[in-house]
Amino acid sequence: MDRIWIGLGAVAGLTAVGMAAAAAHLPLSPAALAMLREAVQMQGWHALALLFTGLWAAGQPGRRLPHLAGLAFTAGLLLFCGAVYMQALNGVRLPSVAPTGGTLLMAGWALLGLSALRRR
Repeated sequence: MDRIWIGLGAVAGLTAVGMAAAAAHLPLSPAALAMLREAVQMQGWHALALLFTGLWAAGQPGRRLPHLAGLAFTAGLLLFCGAVYMQALNGVRLPSVAPTGGTLLMAGWALLGLSALRRR
């Protein structure tokens, strides 16, 4: 199961680079471009978080918290970045989706931190 987080982190990193390239070439308004750049940056950081989560989980066999962190990071990325990308690229607003995704991203960090503090 640990490898899934590394794989998802790699996919998130790959698509972040693709979205950054799109941002450089698409004719977007300054506001849409700023939104797109923020989402790309958030996706890039959390791609790294997923990669680290996979490595951390591999060293914590049988522990659930690292996997819950990976799940929260993945769901948070899909919801937060997906909602921001939809608004920046299509003008479609999904009002409660981005905050829910952001909350899940924060939960991922909290779960990862808790997994480091828990005794074996």
